[in-house]
Amino acid sequence: MVNTDFPLIFERGKKGRTSYSLPELDVPEIDLASEFEDSYVRSEAPDLPEVSELDIMRHYTALSRRNYGVDSGFYPLGSCTMKYNPKINEDVAKLAGFSHIHPHQDPKTVQGAMEIMYDLQTSLSEITGMHDFSLQSAAGAQGEWSGLMMIRAFHEANGDYDRTRVIVPDSAHGTNPASVSVAGFDAVTVKTNDNGLVDLEDLKRVVNQETAALMLTNPNTLGLFETEIMEMAEIVHGEGGKLYYDGANLNAIMGYARPGDMGFDVVHLNLHKTFTGPHGGGGPGSGPVGVTEEFASYLPKPVLTKQDDQFIFDYDRPASIGRIKPYYGNFGIYLRAYTYIRTMGAEGLKKVSEYAVLNANYLMRRLEQEYSLPYQQHCKHEFVLSGKKQKQLGVRTLDIAKRLLDYGYHPPTIYFPLNVEEAMMTEPTETESKETLDGFIDAMLQISEEAKSEPELVQEAPHNTVVKRMDETTAARKPILRYQK
Repeated sequence: MVNTDFPLIFERGKKGRTSYSLPELDVPEIDLASEFEDSYVRSEAPDLPEVSELDIMRHYTALSRRNYGVDSGFYPLGSCTMKYNPKINEDVAKLAGFSHIHPHQDPKTVQGAMEIMYDLQTSLSEITGMHDFSLQSAAGAQGEWSGLMMIRAFHEANGDYDRTRVIVPDSAHGTNPASVSVAGFDAVTVKTNDNGLVDLEDLKRVVNQETAALMLTNPNTLGLFETEIMEMAEIVHGEGGKLYYDGANLNAIMGYARPGDMGFDVVHLNLHKTFTGPHGGGGPGSGPVGVTEEFASYLPKPVLTKQDDQFIFDYDRPASIGRIKPYYGNFGIYLRAYTYIRTMGAEGLKKVSEYAVLNANYLMRRLEQEYSLPYQQHCKHEFVLSGKKQKQLGVRTLDIAKRLLDYGYHPPTIYFPLNVEEAMMTEPTETESKETLDGFIDAMLQISEEAKSEPELVQEAPHNTVVKRMDETTAARKPILRYQK
């Protein structure tokens, strides 16, 4: 049992203790203070803890155990695809031939790295049915913005300046309307029907000559496949608009369906989600953007291409929306995604989709008796439950999420999407075993029983975490970010 009540590093300090040993100075000593203005020089030494090496190691090891991540437990965060990051990816990314190169090197000296980027672009094009890809975007949201800027450039190049509106479903990811706004468009909402899918009649109502694009993901944010996507494409294209694919949910369809075949013109992917790069605090994102042939000239520059037997960065792209990221994007994440794709192969990626869908449906069907299920059809990689039944007993979805912490599980996404009351959005991913899923199911069923028999136990959770329930509004608006004696 880990002692969670350990003293912090400042409290461990005792005067005279040290955890380092520096070699004797073998160069002339310089008075650095004389090199700066007085206002930048300390008048007294900083008040830092004086601790032994052992105390430092125990301090940081204990802190690491307070962290929760994919390597330490089940992380069913809906919409975020928090899947396991294979360690072979890390090994490849650390190879000296990759980790020690510099973006200012002559391209002739980094042809191997450029070939991997080129092959990754080709693989992503094949997986999605797109003509070409740019790897520059640093995250999914930047990929969204980049794609929308290309759509804007396309319309303006055709003199179509009145196309100022982008249609977004009411269940969309929150970044979608934000990206629409940042790209200079107005967001227009299309309703979800009783089956959790885009309402075709409402889509027909909002599409017009001002429509620049329809922006959605498929499967959608409720985890349901938009079975009428071809009809949607026909409606939007018929009015001169374009289709943008938010690739956050590609995890459910790889090897079975491609956005390009559904009629999408621009796609972004999340290498840090679907393709097992570290996600969130674990590492930088990467949101490559793919396009059909008619959009290829607008891709961010430089465009990595092959000329004769050499790979080059092509800056001569007059129609390009320009550079969107310093240098060429997050190369280390490309390596991880490339390794994953090569390791899995075409059949392996299909298996990813199969197990992602199987795991999600297994969880959903096991939990639907105790929790409300707003949409009854089979889901894809994720599903949304509602805590309406428990709310009638005085237990809200937030309480259920907090109680899950006591059982050792990270909660699913809660209160999203916004069009489901007391929403709990769960994505198990394909990498979790049946035993793990059964343990999570048992915890959820037990919490449901507690809501009936002992609701205050759930309402006051968590009980055995390092930090008990906080005032979340104050924590968000007035966070304490440094140690206070």
